[in-house]
Amino acid sequence: MLKLNFPSFEFKLKNRNNKTFIFDILRKKMFLLTPEEWVRQHVIHFLIVTNRVPASHIGIEKKILVNKMTKRFDLVVYDKQGNVKLLIECKAPLIKIDQKVFDQTAIYNKYLNSDFIMITNGMSHYYFKSCNSTKSYTFIKDFPL
Repeated sequence: MLKLNFPSFEFKLKNRNNKTFIFDILRKKMFLLTPEEWVRQHVIHFLIVTNRVPASHIGIEKKILVNKMTKRFDLVVYDKQGNVKLLIECKAPLIKIDQKVFDQTAIYNKYLNSDFIMITNGMSHYYFKSCNSTKSYTFIKDFPL
């Protein structure tokens, strides 16, 4: 897999039937190693190892209802009260982070009301502060937590 723009982490990988699987430390099981999963696992380790976010404060691929359609967000970080503090959208490294990706994430945030948003393809990371009352976003330079 491609070297991503994150610190180096050790991952548990396993090959089965000519396919590579990666162990998810949150869900406690192996998942097919797709490019997007590679990014997601780096973000999880970045949250827990680098930023000391408790694993119990991270939600992964939970369902939400968006315009009567079931969608799944990639990751969220909850605060101690259970409110969504950070919404994270992960894309595969070769996917360009563009307005369409931002719009998708902003739609999810209408239902989650997160204070911050992170959008990453593993190579580029974008951070935003959300103002839910005005439905506006401000670009911020550094990881917000």
